[in-house]
Amino acid sequence: MSSTATGSAKPSPRTVVPTVETVLAFVNTRADGGGRRELFGDGHSFAEWLAEHGEFGDETVATDADAAAARELRDALVVLLLAHSGDETGLGEPLRHAEQHLRRAGALYPLATVVTAGGVELASPQTGVPRVFGTVLAAVTTFAQTGDWGRVKACRNPPCHFGFFDRTRNGAGLYCSTGCGSQVSMRNYRRRQRREGEAPPPEM
Repeated sequence: MSSTATGSAKPSPRTVVPTVETVLAFVNTRADGGGRRELFGDGHSFAEWLAEHGEFGDETVATDADAAAARELRDALVVLLLAHSGDETGLGEPLRHAEQHLRRAGALYPLATVVTAGGVELASPQTGVPRVFGTVLAAVTTFAQTGDWGRVKACRNPPCHFGFFDRTRNGAGLYCSTGCGSQVSMRNYRRRQRREGEAPPPEM
């Protein structure tokens, strides 16, 4: 069975709900080796991105400091998603730092329970950029209650680290696409070839 998120594996019967799409939209704003550019580089680019994503509220004025805070929150989430993929860069000390940052974010951007006849949801009671960050945390919290939080992952291909929802039947997906899986397999193959081609050390 393929270890990629797409391919021959039978899709999971689970449905990707809007909350996880909100999380993925936020985390997939990083520059990478594949040509994607940084979308939170400064206040202007962050505000432009927000204007294109209505789920984060009305038009928001953002400063360079806001963009830096957005990058910090995003990168902490990416570390967690790498941990979900079993990537070594998402484990140990980096994971502890990311979880600490997210605990601080939870205190800075508290959520409110909104109860209506139609249902109950978490929402940010704040305005502006704090509302944006609260909306991200609300989406994470709401989706985590489905039991599928561990299926929200970051691609283990180092130049990529793109966030994706693992639709494989057994939740064993490691890469966002078959292309990324192939790149990793080729790098591992070439590494093995180099090791096998090395001359044995001289006898003492």
